[in-house]
Amino acid sequence: MNLTGGIVLYAVLWFLTLFVLLPIGEVSQEEAGEVVPGTPSGAPHRPRIGRKMLWATAIAAVLWAGCAYVILSGMITREDVMGWDRLIR
Repeated sequence: MNLTGGIVLYAVLWFLTLFVLLPIGEVSQEEAGEVVPGTPSGAPHRPRIGRKMLWATAIAAVLWAGCAYVILSGMITREDVMGWDRLIR
């Protein structure tokens, strides 16, 4: 894995983790009883996006470290991945 591949892998993992974390713990404005005029009632009351971004950063770093270890140690090689199609046939 080169530098560019590592950065792309981290970015993909970060966004995937963020999108998984976004709906966790959300309370809509309707459920909170404070609907701001001009917004839909299902909009988040307090999204806490900064906290979720920090969690996404930490979780993505752990996932990236695991993926990098597997790739760099040679546990799974390109030849192994290329041979996976034989399992289907």
